[in-house]
Amino acid sequence: MDGTVMGDGAGPRTMVPRVGNLLLASEDQVAIDAIAAKVMGFDPLGIPYLRMCAERGLGTADPARIELVGDADAVGAGRGFKTRRSLVIWGDQLIRRGPLRPLKRLLLHSPLVVWAPFASNVYHDLLWYPTVGRARIRAFAATPWGRLFETY
Repeated sequence: MDGTVMGDGAGPRTMVPRVGNLLLASEDQVAIDAIAAKVMGFDPLGIPYLRMCAERGLGTADPARIELVGDADAVGAGRGFKTRRSLVIWGDQLIRRGPLRPLKRLLLHSPLVVWAPFASNVYHDLLWYPTVGRARIRAFAATPWGRLFETY
């Protein structure tokens, strides 16, 4: 798992890029996600899909039962990442699970569905990127990974 650059916050398109300088590897896909969650500062067993996978024997989600090789200190106490919902995800959840659920079939399962990607593109490309995203990319470009990216 490439953790050289990590995304913090509302994703997938509006995350804050953070330099992580980590590479993770494992035969156990549940364990690697659990360690990635711990690195970010989350309790892996508090994440429903990791707990469910562990309960069903698909892998290990308890960091205490996962052997770390290499720079174990890099896992540490976590890096204080936060989860957030972007405006687009928030709107989607209003339709799928919230008060707009009665309109779900009309908005998401009819020819009108084309409005959703259009609205997402308008928000991300015309509103969010010029007001927020451009500054985040500029800040990331000043990091060693950002400078390397610019060479490609």
